[in-house]
Amino acid sequence: MSSRVCRWGILSAANIARKNWRAIYNAENAVVTAVASRSVEKAQQFIDECSAHSPVTPKPVALGSYEELLQRPDIDAVYIPNPTGLRKEWVIRAAEAGKHVLAEKPVGIDSAEVEEMLAACKKNKVQFMDGVMFMHSQRLNKLRETFNDGSSIGKLKRIASHFSFTANDDFVQNNIRVSGELEPLGCLGDLGWYNIRFTLWVMNYLMPQRVSGRMLTEAQRADSGSPVPSEFSGELFFADGVSASFYCSFLTETQQWANVGGTKGYVEVRDFVVPYFSNEVAFTVTNAGLNQKSCDFHMEDHTRRVAIPEYSDGWVNSQETNLFRNFSQLVLSGKIDESWPDIALKTQQVLDACLKSARNNGELVEIS
Repeated sequence: MSSRVCRWGILSAANIARKNWRAIYNAENAVVTAVASRSVEKAQQFIDECSAHSPVTPKPVALGSYEELLQRPDIDAVYIPNPTGLRKEWVIRAAEAGKHVLAEKPVGIDSAEVEEMLAACKKNKVQFMDGVMFMHSQRLNKLRETFNDGSSIGKLKRIASHFSFTANDDFVQNNIRVSGELEPLGCLGDLGWYNIRFTLWVMNYLMPQRVSGRMLTEAQRADSGSPVPSEFSGELFFADGVSASFYCSFLTETQQWANVGGTKGYVEVRDFVVPYFSNEVAFTVTNAGLNQKSCDFHMEDHTRRVAIPEYSDGWVNSQETNLFRNFSQLVLSGKIDESWPDIALKTQQVLDACLKSARNNGELVEIS
C-alpha cells in the first residue's frame, strides 16, 4: 500500500453516500479520492454539495463512469451503494480491478448472487464487508458483556425486533425500494436485513434451524414489473429453545427497537439501527419482580440504564465513522478478515429462507 490512508472511491451519488462522505471525512485513516456517477455533472454536484458541508482537500475527482473509477490506480477501496438489482456486476468488477469492497445491504437479490460476489473477492484477495453500521458501535461490546454476565438476562430465550418507517405517496410511486427490478426484496431487504443481522449477532452467528415468514402486504411503483414486500414478519427457531421474531415495514411509523430476554431479565434497545441524536448510545436492563405480602401484589420495576459515550450522525466516534475506520484499517493492514463476508452470506441465507416461507404461506423452511 503506497498511501498511509485508505483512498476511497464512491460508486454512485446515492443519497446514503452523503452520510458516508461525512464518515470518511472524520476517519483519520481514510479519504475520498473520487466519486463516479452516470455523468460527470452529477458526480461533481455531489462532490460540491458534500464539500460545502465537510470539505475534503484535495477535492475528489468527479468521474462520468463507474468503470473509469475502478481503473484508477489511486483508489484502494470502493463504497457501492447502487441498487441491489445492479450490485453484483459492480462488486465483481471492483474485485477484479483489485479494489476492496464495502457494499450496501441487502448485498444481493439472493444467496447465489452473494456467493458469486464473495468468490470474486476471495479470488482477487480483496476485503468484502456490508454496510451495517451498528456492527461498529461500541454499544455492542457493552451489550455482549451484559448478555454474558449471568444475571442481567440469565439464560437467553427470546429475541424480538421491529424496524419500520411510514412511506409517503411519493415513495410508493417513485422510490427504487418499491421497484421489483431494482430492489426486489423491498422492506425485507432494506429493513429486515438489520433485524436478521442483530438476531444473528446476539446468537454469535449460530444459524436458526427453521424459519417462518409472512408477507403481510406488498407494493409496487407504476413501472415495476412485480410487487415487493412492504410489510413483513418472521420467526426464527434456534437450537436449545431460543426463538426470535422480527417485523419490518414501510407502512408503520418509525420504530427501531430490539428486546433480548431470558430467564432472569431482559434488555431493551430503543434505537438499535440508527442511534437517536445524542452524545451517547444506551440500552436498559430490566429485572422485574413480584413482591407479595398477603393481599398486596406489587410488581416492581428494577430497570437500570447503561450508556456509552458515542456521538451519532457521522461524528468522530460514531458507528458510521467506525465502519469506515475499521474497514480502512483492514485495507491498510494487508490482511483479509473472512468473518465479514461470512456473516453477510449468513444474513442473506436467513433472509432467503424467510422469503421462501412467506411465498409458501408461512410454511416452515429448514436451514441446513
